[in-house]
Amino acid sequence: MNILSSQSPLHPSTLNSVIHRTQHWFHGRISREESHRIIKQQGLVDGLFLLRDSQSNPKAFVLTLCHHQKIKNFQILPCEDDGQTFFTLDDGNTKFSDLIQLVDFYQLNKGVLPCKLKHHCIRVAL
Repeated sequence: MNILSSQSPLHPSTLNSVIHRTQHWFHGRISREESHRIIKQQGLVDGLFLLRDSQSNPKAFVLTLCHHQKIKNFQILPCEDDGQTFFTLDDGNTKFSDLIQLVDFYQLNKGVLPCKLKHHCIRVAL
């Protein structure tokens, strides 16, 4: 499907799968080492986080989070339900239709995480 074609409106699930790319907390295809370096650079503060593409699973994402001066990684997996794709980091107990909803939720609720998401790491253009 050509996203740029004017005849077909963006299918909601297509939009959901790319909409996070516009967010400041999304760092794209960076390695685990790079994500840790960025967090250390911006200060090991509780709740400092970023999201990135998973290197081991092309469909998944990783939430890199700082808590008690330690950096932890949580895999965000896509799961299908009734033909719709959702994102989850707790084996489907809490499901989100896009990563923005997931981040919003964990900014308000700790859920399975060691702490709430408080400050996102800013993407620095090189």
